[in-house]
Amino acid sequence: MAYNLAPLQNLIDQFERMPGIGNKTAQRMAFYVLGLTKDEANGFAKAITDAHTKIKQCKICCNLADDELCPICKNETRDKSVICVVEDPRDVAAIERTHEYNGTYHVLHGAISPMDNIGPEQIKIKELLARLNDGAVDEVIMATNPTVEGEATAMYISRLLKPMGITVSRLAYGVPVGADLEYADEVTLSRALEGRSVI
Repeated sequence: MAYNLAPLQNLIDQFERMPGIGNKTAQRMAFYVLGLTKDEANGFAKAITDAHTKIKQCKICCNLADDELCPICKNETRDKSVICVVEDPRDVAAIERTHEYNGTYHVLHGAISPMDNIGPEQIKIKELLARLNDGAVDEVIMATNPTVEGEATAMYISRLLKPMGITVSRLAYGVPVGADLEYADEVTLSRALEGRSVI
């Protein structure tokens, strides 16, 4: 439903452009913003512009940073001999929440997808290769998504790294905790069998 108030409709349209936001949610968000005080609305707008202008890519790992280096690359206690390669900065946040990984990251900002005209040149592969030239990295963990594009990207990068003598590993995928086997798809089950461990 279009509103006669052009500024309101424009606000709804802007929210609706966000991934996963439908028209009803966009309307709720727009009406929420309309209910803010002038100071709150200005603070909201400033947060958006500050995020857009002050956040950039870390010059080492291409993760989000508000300085030349992200907090992980600045951290001297991180194991610099291991790099976990992910598609998106959100993946870094997900892995960090586990508190199980103490290495560094490399964010590709996408995956190889010929259907979307995204080749190796459009993502941060050459930046990854540049990091590996000094011989300080022993292992690269491929943590791209378990999709066709993620698998293709992982295979492409692993082929580039093989001649360098660097160990390339892949995250294990399998049945989620609490799930029933009857609902798991064939690929998930085959990955779970391949990645089984001794108990």
